[in-house]
Amino acid sequence: MFKILIVEDDSIISDKIRMHLEKWGYEVESVTDFTDVIQHFARFEPQLVLIDIGLPFYNGYYWCGEIRKISQAPIIFISSVSDNMNVIMAVNMGADDFLVKPFDLEVLTAKVQAILRRTYSFQNPAPVLEYGNAILRMGDMSLLHQGRKLQLTKNEFRIMQSLFENPGSVVSRESIMKRLWDNECFVDDNTLTVNINRLRKRLDEIGLKDFILTKKGVGYQLHE
Repeated sequence: MFKILIVEDDSIISDKIRMHLEKWGYEVESVTDFTDVIQHFARFEPQLVLIDIGLPFYNGYYWCGEIRKISQAPIIFISSVSDNMNVIMAVNMGADDFLVKPFDLEVLTAKVQAILRRTYSFQNPAPVLEYGNAILRMGDMSLLHQGRKLQLTKNEFRIMQSLFENPGSVVSRESIMKRLWDNECFVDDNTLTVNINRLRKRLDEIGLKDFILTKKGVGYQLHE
């Protein structure tokens, strides 16, 4: 079940959104303490955030920036402020979409579903993937091992996702490169090797030495 966090000062709007999304099977929480939104975010660990610009204490841009320091979970701004400057500001701060109030709840739902589809695999919509003692968290692109957490970059996350989705199997270099760079044909094959080597060094830091094995001439696979 996907978790959605609502950061909206108007409790009537927040309640309407929450009840509507819950009918679609989402687990939804609304922030009520606007002095420390990031604490609520860290506790709830949502896969998507709906946030207004005008909030008490600090505005939505500030909290968007704070969330982006610890997570790549998609963020949709919901605001009555719709001029181009505010939309550009939202995108520059790391937002994935912008919805202008008043809006139809069905339109909101469609946007939520579309972003969740793009961000998380339909083949495995669970918030985590596991292999041995390692846990790959989809919501914040992190890897957990024996109580230690490694925050992954986008490329590192996509590499690990490819391997976690094929536990015990060899994943070809070509399929990993396609997931990382898709149509960028100019990317040199050596670029993947550099990314893998850098990722291996970071995995060592949390006790996952030799977690990624190389199958020469074929690709890579996970090793417990």
